[in-house]
Amino acid sequence: MTKSSMTKSSMIKSMNVKSLYVSLALVIAGVASASAQDGPTMQEKMACRGDAESLCAQHIGKPAEMNACLRDNKAKLSESCRKVVEARGG
Repeated sequence: MTKSSMTKSSMIKSMNVKSLYVSLALVIAGVASASAQDGPTMQEKMACRGDAESLCAQHIGKPAEMNACLRDNKAKLSESCRKVVEARGG
C-alpha cells in the first residue's frame, strides 16, 4: 500500500466515523423530540382537567379519544386548555 492510498483510506475511515456520530446524534435528537410529544405534561393535564371532566368524561383513560373530544369542543374550552390543544396541533 502506498502512502497516498493509506492517507485516503484513513480519511475515508475518519469521514465514516464522523458520519456515524452525526447520524447517531440525529437519531437521539429525533427520539427525544418524539418522546416529548408522547403525552401531555402535568401542567397540560391540569390546564385541561376541568374541561376534560365536564366535556369529555366518557373518554377518560383513552388518550386518543380524549384528544379528539377536546379538539371537537375547542370553542367551549377554557383559555388555558385551548392553548394546550392548539399547541398540540388541535
